[in-house]
Amino acid sequence: MFIRRFIRRFMADESGPTAVEYAVMLALIIAVCITAVRAMATSARNSFDNSANAINNAIK
Repeated sequence: MFIRRFIRRFMADESGPTAVEYAVMLALIIAVCITAVRAMATSARNSFDNSANAINNAIK
């Protein structure tokens, strides 16, 4: 009797799939944030390199 009730409650409970959906969304958001930060870091590095080269060429 107890096992039947447990199985019915387990099958009717939707909090598990909801938690999985939130975890997948969080993983996607983190991946997008990491990609954006890397792109900005590359852009900033290129900008600083260009500025350093321009200053170095101006001094010569």
